[in-house]
Amino acid sequence: MFAAFLSTILISISAICGHRSAKLIGGTEANFWRITFATFLLAIWAYTFGKGLEGSAFPIFLLSGIVGIGLGDISYFQALPRLGPRLSLLLVQCLTAPFGALIEWLWLGTTLTASQIICGIVILGGVAIALQPNEHRQLTRRELTLGAAAGILAAIGGAGGAVLSRKAYAIMQAVGESIHPINAGFQRVLGGCLLAGISLLIVKSRVMRANPALSPASNVTSPRDKWRKVWFWIALNSLAGQTLGVSCMQWAFETTPTGIVLPIIATAPIVVIPLAYLVEGEKPTFHSLVGGGIAVVGVIALTFFK
Repeated sequence: MFAAFLSTILISISAICGHRSAKLIGGTEANFWRITFATFLLAIWAYTFGKGLEGSAFPIFLLSGIVGIGLGDISYFQALPRLGPRLSLLLVQCLTAPFGALIEWLWLGTTLTASQIICGIVILGGVAIALQPNEHRQLTRRELTLGAAAGILAAIGGAGGAVLSRKAYAIMQAVGESIHPINAGFQRVLGGCLLAGISLLIVKSRVMRANPALSPASNVTSPRDKWRKVWFWIALNSLAGQTLGVSCMQWAFETTPTGIVLPIIATAPIVVIPLAYLVEGEKPTFHSLVGGGIAVVGVIALTFFK
């Protein structure tokens, strides 16, 4: 479980850095470059100390990355500039656990108990309280709606990627193979990088046909200024998130069931509160604290009913 707790801290740091970079150059581009940077670092490790792309479960790890890192993180980086790091992390981390349990039930036939269903309802209720429109007057209704939709989609992607990772480890165990968590992280991040690259190309092509003022990076006057302002946040985001954070998560998935790992990681919205206040000056409202606390308690309770 140590790996899951370490991953939680790194994910919280990554959320702050991701919010900063998404605000500067847009969520799609910020997500692509931090995944690309992580892919480069993980590739060095995988081909120096690991097995690169070898292994019978590589296709499943790749698919896990497409779903979890690709779809999940693309959506997450659309939620970040709209909702901020605290609410985005609350949505994604708290909803990923019940979505993961639901996917395991639909795909693997894992039985959901009455206690697990009740915990899921508690989590959804807590998130609903935290996202009350009256508590976020600085956000327009459109921003809140789009941000919440992106956060929910990110949670579905993250849950699907987590279940696929567990499936990949099961396949390797069945044939007597093993893989280091960092190497598994490299195989996953390749899938995410592929989808993130396609997404960026689509966005760039649309921006080039439209008014340049509509560009996500329109607040940056030149490429030189753009990278001078954002490179630090992208690098730190990549290290804390896709490089070390995901590697710790893969380490946790290798030894611990999804339904236990995800609840531990779901405490990240609590960890990120003081970080968001110190770095962003973001003060949580009463209802967002209460709702977030209820959601996190509900997620943690899933651990005891797994």
